[in-house]
Amino acid sequence: MIVVGSGVAGLTTAVALAESGRRVRVWAREPAERTTSAVAGALWWPYRIEPEPLVGAWALDSLGVYEELADRPEETGVRLVEGVHRGTRLDELGAWAGRVPGLRAVADGLAARLPLIDMPVHLAWLRKRFVEAGGLVEEREVTDLASVPAGVVVNCAGLGARSLVPDPAVRPVRGQLVVVENPGITTWFTSVDHSSDTSTYFFPQPGGLLLGGTAEEDAWSLEPDPATAAAIVTRCATVRPEIAGARVLAHRVGLRPARDSVRLERQALPDGRVLVHNYGHGGAGITVAWGCAREAAGLTGAGA
Repeated sequence: MIVVGSGVAGLTTAVALAESGRRVRVWAREPAERTTSAVAGALWWPYRIEPEPLVGAWALDSLGVYEELADRPEETGVRLVEGVHRGTRLDELGAWAGRVPGLRAVADGLAARLPLIDMPVHLAWLRKRFVEAGGLVEEREVTDLASVPAGVVVNCAGLGARSLVPDPAVRPVRGQLVVVENPGITTWFTSVDHSSDTSTYFFPQPGGLLLGGTAEEDAWSLEPDPATAAAIVTRCATVRPEIAGARVLAHRVGLRPARDSVRLERQALPDGRVLVHNYGHGGAGITVAWGCAREAAGLTGAGA
């Protein structure tokens, strides 16, 4: 069995399969540390992903896993951190919100203690867990899913699915972040207008304070824009003025693999082999990773 893609969807799915006793290889064009997953701010929260009824179940499944992994933050990269979603109300969210422990209304939005994930650490941990379960990771570029030499192929190619399937419904939503020295901020914050291509958020990570952000539809550039970076810092500093003087450590850009709905389904190929799709997670790949991985593993079939 071969899983195509080494981002959080691919590695989590590979872990779920390998730990269920399957022989699994991961084929990826680039290592996990160079994927979109590696630059994500990585707060658990359904964002820019559909369809909501399914997303809620996948997200809650994943939340349970992350809560357990938060017992070993240095190993897994997962911590539980307090914060506020400004401008968000419970009645705007789906039924899943009522099952999030500690989610509560506050004066300016919703507060909660949620998983915040240091993605470079987490991706390395996922890969180690996969290899320890007997898996193998290979850097191999796939240009045609039908030519992958395995009885079962799991497509976790993210934005790559646009050309690989091909699926023109997959499109990029560009996100730019700025990493600064943390001036002592210990809580996360978001303020998101879903009708705008900009937002304001900051996440305290071990390597610095991550500031964001943007959500630019159909934008492909991976080059950080200096004006955009300056505007991000300015927006975040209106919430916490001490951010204005923080030293900039890095600039990051990632392309979220957006789709009108996640594609998670089994497809029978003409030659009798099985292709399972697990892509199109938008801005919530980390949020739904375990729920989608477990469902994808189930779709591969008992004899895979």
